[in-house]
Amino acid sequence: MKLSIFAITTFFALSWGLQAQEQETDSLEGKKVVLDEVFVSAVRVTKESPVTFSNLTKEDIKPRNLGQDIPILMNFLPSVVTTSDAGAGVGYTGIRVRGSDATRVNVTINGIPYNDAESQGTFWVNMPDFSSSTQSLQLQRGVGTSTNGAGAFGASLNLLTDGFSKNAYGQISTSVGSFNTLRNNLKFSTGLLNDHIELSGRLSKINSDGYIDRARSDLDSYFLQAAYKDDNTLIKALLFGGHEITYQAWNGVDAQTLKDDRTFNSSGIYTDENGNIQFYNNEVDNYKQDHAQLLWNEQLSEFWSTNIALHYTRGRGFFEQYKEDDNFSTYGLEPLIVDGAEVNTTDLIRRRWLDNDFYGTVFSAKYTKERLNLITGGGFNKYEGNHFGEIIWARFASNSGYKDHYYDDTSSKTDFNLYTKANYQLTDQWSLYGDLQYRTVGYKANGKDTGLVDDTFNFFNPKAGLTYDLNQKNSFYFSYAVAHREPNRNDYEGGNPKPERLNDFELGWRYLSQNVQVNSNIYYMNYKDQLVLTGGLNDVGAPLRENVGNSYRLGIEVDAAIKLGDKFKLNPNIALSTNKNVDFFVEGDNGLESLGNTSIAFSPNIIVGNSLSYLPKEHIQLSLLTKYVGNQFMNNIDSDISKLEAYSQTDFNVQYQINCDGFLKSIVFSGLLNNIFNSKFVSNGADYGGGYVYYYPQAGTNFLVGATVNF
Repeated sequence: MKLSIFAITTFFALSWGLQAQEQETDSLEGKKVVLDEVFVSAVRVTKESPVTFSNLTKEDIKPRNLGQDIPILMNFLPSVVTTSDAGAGVGYTGIRVRGSDATRVNVTINGIPYNDAESQGTFWVNMPDFSSSTQSLQLQRGVGTSTNGAGAFGASLNLLTDGFSKNAYGQISTSVGSFNTLRNNLKFSTGLLNDHIELSGRLSKINSDGYIDRARSDLDSYFLQAAYKDDNTLIKALLFGGHEITYQAWNGVDAQTLKDDRTFNSSGIYTDENGNIQFYNNEVDNYKQDHAQLLWNEQLSEFWSTNIALHYTRGRGFFEQYKEDDNFSTYGLEPLIVDGAEVNTTDLIRRRWLDNDFYGTVFSAKYTKERLNLITGGGFNKYEGNHFGEIIWARFASNSGYKDHYYDDTSSKTDFNLYTKANYQLTDQWSLYGDLQYRTVGYKANGKDTGLVDDTFNFFNPKAGLTYDLNQKNSFYFSYAVAHREPNRNDYEGGNPKPERLNDFELGWRYLSQNVQVNSNIYYMNYKDQLVLTGGLNDVGAPLRENVGNSYRLGIEVDAAIKLGDKFKLNPNIALSTNKNVDFFVEGDNGLESLGNTSIAFSPNIIVGNSLSYLPKEHIQLSLLTKYVGNQFMNNIDSDISKLEAYSQTDFNVQYQINCDGFLKSIVFSGLLNNIFNSKFVSNGADYGGGYVYYYPQAGTNFLVGATVNF
């Protein structure tokens, strides 16, 4: 499909479901009471707020929820670019919003921070099939509203887990697809017992070989919930988590291999004693993560309500790696004399461990009366991490013992914030928004890669905006927001990084009628000392970044939901932007060399999405979903060798529901044909400099089909 067609359809510009959910919604899983939205009321916004956002509900996600990760399910939202290491949406996946990578997207689950405190990344592979326990999500682009956890420098994403169900239900889902992908899950709910208590849960298992060679995934997850409610109280206790074992695929392939053998994976490669190329069969990431949350909402009076949450996350796991002919000195080993010759290298297998704890509390109080909506809250969270390496096998062991540690370091991080935000209705047409946040962060580390770190950051983040309702159909908003963000662990590997500052300006127009919804906005994000991606990766696949002096992102976003009669729905969106480093300097042969204004890495100037849905009958839905991503550079010097070519992807989705009487409530069949035109596209890459450029190819045409039985 040509770009001109994209542009024409998309300038009519939203995703269905931009409005806040009603208090109760019918569901195949029984009567879902969205009273649970009180747990995210402190971090979510509505159309009355001067914030740019999109919503997705469980019903929006369900037709495509066949085992792929949450970022892949968000692929067709405005300004979103997604990628998958294994090439097919299972395993390690990534997301960028407005050109900002996942470390810049603040993620909360029920208002509780999810980003890894130290790396700031979000690793959805640790919670496979979490979309099956997600009631709704909201993506706020730009700084957004004050929330808990690290500052939002591209977007903030908050998820609400399953609401409690009045009625008992059971659900069994199975899906199969290309690359031996298999997903099974089981869900249940007791319904409300004695009108007050509900128990519910989910167990999931996902396996896939991946599109890339050996990029297999073996994923398990669970979700358990106990809920209590009465007239003024809602309490939820949650346990959820997962165990992932994924064969690594973060190396990518060079340009020639991309042409000749695009699924080649160099991870685990070594040469045996006979000179033959082999691949170590356990070059895997093996990690477990468990979450506990206790959420309590209390309606104190007609005007006041409070939220308090306690949380604890336990993570532990390792990356196992075969190292060929590695130096003894790396591991503190002494040279050996073998057959009269000194030996100071060896083949070995090592594990690099991360063992961490994250715990704390978040809280808020809400006051609503007449024209004023006031929320004040905050949170205190602490992270404690242990990093260590061990050798589990060596051809020449020297003075080492089994599982001796060859490095040990610790890190800790504290994060405290307080905020107050208010929306005041000045007149019937004008409303005023204000948001003040104070955040203090302390980070300590003593790793060989980071050096000795003992930093404290104090940030003040004000936000203000206006909303003008011209009439029932048209509203306009303007906002200005300041955000600060501390460096992550990987940034310290490159020296002494600076914290970042962002000034975000948003000007928007919303149109709402019976058959058409349109959201459009212009944004200008001005950065000081932005930590931009360099294009390179470190030795565990994490992206490297560096401070640049001044930089900006300027763009326009339009998204729409259009009803075309009773049977067709059109959901186009387009984002046009320019993303620049101002007066960018590089180290050349003659010292510093000015390149003027250059493009920020991984920031395409055009992103287009569209879905066309056809509902021939009440229980049948056919959808055609298309994504176009323009050219982007993998470095910051506008080098042609580092360009990722523009690409498009089109998927076909079908859902058919059979309603039943009696014990069986319904059977839902779903099918997803990805990349139906077999586009050979690359959505991500790495540039280490000096011409060392690597690509992450994505799968050609592939499919997933599934069935869900509800009883």
